[in-house]
Amino acid sequence: MAPGPNTSKPHPQHKIYPYLLRGVDIIRPNQVWSTDITYIRLPRGFVYLVAIIDWYSRKVLSWRLPNTMDAGFCVDCLEEAIKAYGTPEIFNSDQGSQFTSDAFTGVLIEHGVTISMDGRGRALDNIFVERLWRTVKYEEVYLKQYGSLQELLMGLTRYFIFYNKERLHQSLGYETPDVVYRTAAGGGAKIVDKFNEATETSALV
Repeated sequence: MAPGPNTSKPHPQHKIYPYLLRGVDIIRPNQVWSTDITYIRLPRGFVYLVAIIDWYSRKVLSWRLPNTMDAGFCVDCLEEAIKAYGTPEIFNSDQGSQFTSDAFTGVLIEHGVTISMDGRGRALDNIFVERLWRTVKYEEVYLKQYGSLQELLMGLTRYFIFYNKERLHQSLGYETPDVVYRTAAGGGAKIVDKFNEATETSALV
């Protein structure tokens, strides 16, 4: 099979921010948000999925499903999350051109959010979004094998409602992300230095 699109391609003229989360205890909602882009293969090509999650609760705060890789859909996703949930203290992303663009970082700077970016080649710096992609693809996308963008959009809409409101997470003490986010109890995370591993307040998913 041919390789999929490179969703984390940097822009050589964009500013890169340091990674700020190694060793930090995530102890409350809206302390750290994170984002990433993945691709989903359809019969006639690829589409892209971007999501923003709260690290403490794993709640998916917003998402978009475009068929292009421009920064606009990432900015829309960010603005939707801020409108619905306020602002995080720290926002983490990879060094992809969408997230290092002036349009995207400008929104964060305007709202007084501290910017953090993964180190090059350190995928586990953003492990909680990586786990979300694995979950979405194995529990939804690969099982349904959607034939069109519209079908995929409807399927993911249903799935993310289920993920936030009904799916019990072992790492959250078998609560849902919605409950943990709302009550500020039962969540948490930490990226530790040793072997670049991630730890959580409960057992890993």
